[in-house]
Amino acid sequence: MATAREGRKERHQVARAMESSNILIIGATGYLGKYMVKASLSLGHSTYALTRPLAPNADPSKLQLHKHFQSLGVTIFQCELDDHETLVSLFRQVDVVISTLALPQVLDQLKVISALKEAGTIKRFVPSEFGNEADRVSALPPFEDVFQKKRKIRRAIEAAGLPYTYFSANSLACYFIDYFLHPRQPCDDVYVYGTGQAKAVLNYEDDVAYYTVKAATDPRAANRVVICRPPENIVSQFELYSSWEKKIGGLLNRIHISEEQIINDSQTLPHPDNVRAAILHNIFIKGDQMSFELSGDDLEASELYSEYNYRSVDRVLDICLVNPVEVKLTTF
Repeated sequence: MATAREGRKERHQVARAMESSNILIIGATGYLGKYMVKASLSLGHSTYALTRPLAPNADPSKLQLHKHFQSLGVTIFQCELDDHETLVSLFRQVDVVISTLALPQVLDQLKVISALKEAGTIKRFVPSEFGNEADRVSALPPFEDVFQKKRKIRRAIEAAGLPYTYFSANSLACYFIDYFLHPRQPCDDVYVYGTGQAKAVLNYEDDVAYYTVKAATDPRAANRVVICRPPENIVSQFELYSSWEKKIGGLLNRIHISEEQIINDSQTLPHPDNVRAAILHNIFIKGDQMSFELSGDDLEASELYSEYNYRSVDRVLDICLVNPVEVKLTTF
C-alpha cells in the first residue's frame, strides 16, 4: 500500500513540475530552434525566443518567421550573446533555457552559462547538443573536436552549479534522409558508406523537440542525460535504402564508398567537408550511436514519455514520399 501511495505521490509531483513554464529558446529561428518553439507552444508553455537583432536588410524569411512567432504569442527578445547584462535580465524572466545554437557557435554558450550563473534563478538549462552522447563516444579528429567543445560546455555548466538536462538526440531524421535519399530531387544513385550495416538512430525533428521540452521541465531529468533511442528508429543504411525501394517501387543504384576513402577525406578535405566526412564515418561506418548499451540508470526518451506516439523511420519515409517539401533543409 505504501509503495502505491509513493508511486501516486511521485506521479503527482512530476505532473505539477511539468505544468506551464516560461521557456526561452536560444537560436529560435534556426533549423532546430523552430521545432523547439512549436513544441513549447504545443505543450502549453509561455514561450520566448532569443534571436540576433534584425538588420534593416535582414533576410525576408527571418522577418516572416518573427511575425509568425509573434502571431502565435511568442515573446521575441533580440540580443547579442556578448550583451551580458541584457542576457542576465532576460534569464531572470524565464524558468527554462533551451539552446539550439548551431555547431560553429557551440562555445558561445560559455557566455550563456556566465549570464545564467549571475541570474541565479534558472530552473533548468538544456545546452545545444542534439547529436551523439558526447561523453560516451569518440570520433576522427575533425568531429572529435566538436565533441570536445560539447564536453567543455558540459563541464562549465557543472562547475557553475547550474541545473541542467543534456539531451542526446542522435541523428535528425529528415536531415539525413534528405542527404541520403534526396526525395525533393529524386535520383536513383545513392551512396553507401563502409559496409552499410552499421546501425544509426534517426529521430524525427518534431519528436526530438517534443522530448526535449518535456525533459526540460521534468524533475526526473534534472542533472541527467536523456538519450533518444526509440526502437523503431534504429536503422542501417541498407535497411533505409531497402525501405525506400519498396515505397517507390524501384531499385536504387548503390555507390560504395570505402571506410579508407572516408578517413582520407576527413584528413585531406578543407573545412567543413572534412567534418562532414568524419561525421559520416562516426555515425554510419563506426556506428557510434549504438556502440554502448543503455543501462537501468539511463533515461531513454521514448520510454520516459511512452504516452507519446513518436514517428518511426518508416513513417518519416511516408512523409517524404507524399510531401517531400517537408524535408527542405539547410546544407549538411
